[in-house]
Amino acid sequence: MIKILVGSQMGAAEYVAEQVAETMALGGFEAQLQLTPELDQLNDSNSWLVITSTYGAGDLPDNIQPFADRLAQDQPDLTTISFAVITLGDSSYDTFCQAGRTMATLLQQLGARQLLPALEIDVLTEELPEDQALNWLPNYLATLS
Repeated sequence: MIKILVGSQMGAAEYVAEQVAETMALGGFEAQLQLTPELDQLNDSNSWLVITSTYGAGDLPDNIQPFADRLAQDQPDLTTISFAVITLGDSSYDTFCQAGRTMATLLQQLGARQLLPALEIDVLTEELPEDQALNWLPNYLATLS
């Protein structure tokens, strides 16, 4: 079971996460969206996919910030966790995709293993974020087998 931890302020990252989960299910992978992730709800999975937008001045969206705060405070051992990150941002800001970078750093500090470099999606490009995520998805799925 792959847990998809969603950080979405305006809905774009949530839509990307829904498209990714749907495509994974079609490929025979069991995935579950976590729109308000909580550590005790993730115990049955050792594979996390973080899909988050960047909000404000490089901040995490409101729905995932409490999860990040709890991780930072409780410092759980995440050495059994592997993860990947898809992050959305606006390249006209110097905090482009900072929320995804923040989550990756936090998970690594707690012992989790990043499976491949984060997909950083610039929302200013013409290609739809969900299409970019779906093009990247086979690379992620290949790391799971």
